[in-house]
Amino acid sequence: MTTLLGLSGSLRAGSFNTALLKAAQASAGADIAFDTATVHGVPLYDGDVEQASGTPPAVRELKERILAADGLLLVSPEYNNGIPGVFKNTIDWLSRPTPGMPDVFRNRPVAVIGASPGGFGTVMGQAHWLPVLRTLGAQHWSGGRLMVSRAGSVFGADGDLQDEAIARQLSDFVQGFAQFVAAARGH
Repeated sequence: MTTLLGLSGSLRAGSFNTALLKAAQASAGADIAFDTATVHGVPLYDGDVEQASGTPPAVRELKERILAADGLLLVSPEYNNGIPGVFKNTIDWLSRPTPGMPDVFRNRPVAVIGASPGGFGTVMGQAHWLPVLRTLGAQHWSGGRLMVSRAGSVFGADGDLQDEAIARQLSDFVQGFAQFVAAARGH
């Protein structure tokens, strides 16, 4: 069984990206254990706080969840054609060394998807993730792309994915990423 952790980079209660993450989890199938998380509770990075108090509990817990998974799916909004600050802040905390814990990104299979109310989806934001993932030493899966545009018409008022074509693309993406993760784990 392949285990994935999906991480939504949005704090908004009605987030299209958290809805996309839930739809990804629902599409995973029986051979994939798919857990979800958000960036809630991660404080702003402050080197003085880190030096005085170490890794905050919310960051330590998220690191443990990432380490327990075989692969990490980042579900990222796009703000001003880039990575949302709150999501980048979380990644910055996660990349910091924590005594007794290995690096959570080095050689970890990672993929990025996202949803946006705009017409271009999250194409620019996803491009901004590439140098970050390269710097972290992650194994970025580029075998598929999913950038949901016009998300307001794709998700219902209840947050459920309503677009069948997007649902098929999402299922294919999750299955393809899980296969990549399983192959990477086998090496």
